[in-house]
Order: sequence, then structure tokens, then C-alpha cells
Amino acid sequence: MDKITALVENAGQVLTCASAAPDLVGARTNTVVAISGNAIAAIGTPLEIAAKHDLSGAARINADGGLVMPGFVDCHTHLVFHKSRVEEYAQKVRGRSAAEIKAMGIPVGITATARMMREASKDQLLESAAERLQHMLACGTTTVESKSGYGLNTATEIKMLEVNRLLGQHQPIEVVSTFLGAHEFPDDKSREAYIAEILDEMIPEVARRGLAEFNDVYCDDGYYTVAESRTILERGREYGLGVKIHTDAYSHIGGSALAAELQAVSADHMNFTAPEEYAALRDGGVVCVVMPALDFAVGHSRPFDARAMLDAGITLALATDMCPGCWLESMPFVIQLACRLYKFSPAEAIRAGTLHAARALNRGDRIGSLEAGKQADIAIFPYERYEDMAYRLGRGRARLVMKAGKVVFDEQEART
Repeated sequence: MDKITALVENAGQVLTCASAAPDLVGARTNTVVAISGNAIAAIGTPLEIAAKHDLSGAARINADGGLVMPGFVDCHTHLVFHKSRVEEYAQKVRGRSAAEIKAMGIPVGITATARMMREASKDQLLESAAERLQHMLACGTTTVESKSGYGLNTATEIKMLEVNRLLGQHQPIEVVSTFLGAHEFPDDKSREAYIAEILDEMIPEVARRGLAEFNDVYCDDGYYTVAESRTILERGREYGLGVKIHTDAYSHIGGSALAAELQAVSADHMNFTAPEEYAALRDGGVVCVVMPALDFAVGHSRPFDARAMLDAGITLALATDMCPGCWLESMPFVIQLACRLYKFSPAEAIRAGTLHAARALNRGDRIGSLEAGKQADIAIFPYERYEDMAYRLGRGRARLVMKAGKVVFDEQEART
């Protein structure tokens, strides 16, 4: 008989988000979650759990009629950056183009952030990113992917990845580190010289230090070609880095086909992905990560249409795309945008932000759903039913959050 260390009880609804759930979220009532150490021991009715488990020393977590669900997995962010690009954003929402904003003397884009990053210390980056993570945790996020890509030279890319490691050590959210040296091209090197630096300096050094799990590249018109992307991703794979790709965000140059061919863990953005590529992505097991907040923030000319991909059987995941151009820390707000802008159902959206997002980080076997044996990453929200998460616009603060079986955020304590 398992020794239960914590029991989550008195839930209005429990969502398991288990793979086999016919309603996609596994909504249950009269259900408790029993935790042993850092893992879920069992899920069942109060009588079932009491009959099979020793509850004598269990901490009682009162959901108070709320929604109990897996912690969100934010599987695409650019979490570590310095300062902001608020002046650029303020001009863009007025309809001004990047060229017009540059003419006003306001730095724009990835290279603007890269210049800011080079002057920032690790302590400054750690402090600002940790503050963003606190807000993410309060919104029920328990795992975050964090990409580099605002360095555009070896030293600064390494610095960003070192900050990722420090973040994982100093706060409760699990931080999954991705190398994205191929995010843009720097102002001070030729295209060829910078690609050589990625291949011959950055990737070997990142791998030697064990600073990243994945290697990503921005394959799109004006960024990296398919041939360049292939070379960079294959070099990363030689060094043990998993394959991810930004593609089809603003054009269609073949990045989706490359993702399917390389069986990428994820392909992200996908606004211009061609329907004839859907089957290859699905059959290749590629998780497609889509980000309605980014489309909203940039006023995208072609917002993503999820319905066709969902109907084709592609696994879709949702993420914030937290970055200087899309400053968002709330996965519940992503759920709300996905339902209204991308035509997800509430159940499809929640599953995309939990189990499917975990799969986009190769973690679907241990997080993303509430199932016996999985890590006890749990968020409790003050909702009577899960559809409220999509319905209550602008809301999304969790009541309580657990990471690996420990309470790491409590709204009542946060208010005192």
C-alpha cells in the first residue's frame, strides 16, 4: 500500500488530460488525486483511494470546489531578454511599418534585442526572467521551454543558456533549454561567417557544456533557407541535440517538409503550411506548436487556422511565445485566444496546452496529464467547470500550484 504524502480533494472537476480520454480532457467529478512523493499515486473517488492507500500522514489540499488539472507546459518562449521593445510596439499598433519606425530612430526586431543583450549581465537577465516566471507560475504554468537566440554571437548565446540553467536551479518551474543561434543574422558578420560560427563554435560548445536539449532554427523568407536550416539542424543532431524548427510564419519555403523529413520534435508557427504537407507532419510525429498571442500581438496578416490541421489529425500544442514582441505570461489567456481566434474547442485548447505541449518537449511520458506514475504537476483554478477557462476573458490566476508534489504557489499566501 502506497504511503500518500498529499491528497488533492474537494474538486468541482478534475481534468486528467490522459491520452485515452474520449472528451480530450478526462473531466471527472467526485474525484481526488493521491500523491506519493513527487508522483501521482492514484486518481479515483474518495472511497476508492481511502480503501487502497494509507492516508494517515497525507497533507490535505482543499480544491474548494475548483478545477484541478495538469500544470500548463509553455513549450515555446524566448524568456531571457534584456529591457523591452515597448517603443517599437507602441508604433506598430498605430500601423507604422518597421522601416518607418527605424526612420524614427527606434531600434526594431531581433537584432535590437541582441544589442541590448550584449550589455546585460547574467544577474540582470536572471532577475528579469525570474520575475516573468513568477507570473507564469501564478497562472498555472509548471514547465517552460526557454530559447536562446538574442545573442547572435557565441559569448552571448552561451550567457543566455547559462541563465536558463540558473533559472532551473533557483525557482520551481522546470526550464527546458533550447539553443536558437539561428534566429537571425547579426549586423557585424557576413551570413557565411555567422553560419560557420554556429556550426563550428556554438553547437560544439553548447553540447560540451550540456546547456541545451534542443537545437532550433528560424526557417523562413528573410531568415534561414531550407538548405542552411538542414545543415544547422543536422549538425546539432550530431552533437545530441533534438530537432526543432520555426517555420512557415510569414512565408512557405519548405520548412514544414524539412521538419517532417527530419522528424522534428516540433515545428512552430505554421501560418503558411500547405495542406499537402499535413499528412507528412502527422505521420512523422511532428508536434505543431501554434501561438495565437503572437498573431494577436503583431496583427498577423494571416492568422493561423487550426481547424484544418486538427481535422487532419496533427498534434497541435499551444504556447505563449513570450518574447519582447509578445509579452505574455498567461497560458489561460492563450487558451482564450485559441478558442476565439483559432477555433479550438475549450477541451482541444486545454489539451494542447498540457499533454500536447509536453510532447512538444519530449516529456509526454512524465508530465502534461494527471495519471498514476506521472510527476505531480498540478494547477487548481477557481472555476466550476473547465469551459470557464475559455469563457472568463482576462482571468487566469491559479488558486494553487504544485510542482513535483510540492505546493509552490498559493494565492492566499501571495495576497498576505
